[in-house]
Amino acid sequence: MEASQPVSSSHMRRIREQASGYFFIAPAFIWLGIIILIPFLLSIYLSVTNSMAGNWGSYVGLENFFHLLGSQIFRRTVQNSFLFTIASIGLKTVLGVLLALLLNQKFKGRNFFRGAILLPWIAPASLITLAWLWIFNPVYGILNQCLKGLGLITSDVPWLGSSTWALFSVIMVNTWRGIPFFVINILAGLSSVPQELYEAAKVDGAGALKQFFHVTLPLIEPILLIVVLFSTIMTFSDFQIVYILTNGGPINSTHLFATLAYQTGMTGGNTGVGAAILLFMFPFLALLIYLQLRIRGREV
Repeated sequence: MEASQPVSSSHMRRIREQASGYFFIAPAFIWLGIIILIPFLLSIYLSVTNSMAGNWGSYVGLENFFHLLGSQIFRRTVQNSFLFTIASIGLKTVLGVLLALLLNQKFKGRNFFRGAILLPWIAPASLITLAWLWIFNPVYGILNQCLKGLGLITSDVPWLGSSTWALFSVIMVNTWRGIPFFVINILAGLSSVPQELYEAAKVDGAGALKQFFHVTLPLIEPILLIVVLFSTIMTFSDFQIVYILTNGGPINSTHLFATLAYQTGMTGGNTGVGAAILLFMFPFLALLIYLQLRIRGREV
């Protein structure tokens, strides 16, 4: 009996420590349940009803989803969402890597430029989008004036008034805002690459391009993958840039899932269909989150 007493006491102490740990993290899980789980479950409920603003409606099954699949506007929205995401992520990845490599070099004023590159990311999205709204103005916007001054165009380009140019414009703004996120994370990865590897590559006769593909890229790949996945999640669910610049126009040509859901559910009052639009995003976002967690788990 005396020999088993220390074991029992140690076991009870471990149980108390585990219980206290769960007790301290419980408020965080409760808060996450309130702000994430409850709205998600409410969205599922609304998506299978004919609810309107101020009216919970009745159960209609998958009617809202079938209605959306037959909608030309929704099909255009799906196309826009994937094109917007793929183009933006591709541009941010390429430009972010190039700028990170440039800012990783030693030159006068490097610290200033490293700080300045963060401004598009840390500034409020609504304010910088309003600035771009003025830049894209076809009459007195600075973009058209600069292009005409350089002789690249002879007449004003309707950046936000044409279906093609409007989608290009929102992609450009999203890319401009997201590049700093790529740059700062890639810079952190570059700082951890041993300089001895570059010296060994130079001894073997490798040029700058071979050093990048055989030394730099393999070593920063884990960070780059996480950044790309995280940015893809944020880009796919973007709302502010499109809403302020085009509000989904012209003629619904720049709608993304979030903006169409807002216009349908909030402005139009059809909350059932609006919730169904948002749920179409869930499988893609869930897959991205799963991939991100797998990559992080593999690193650990």
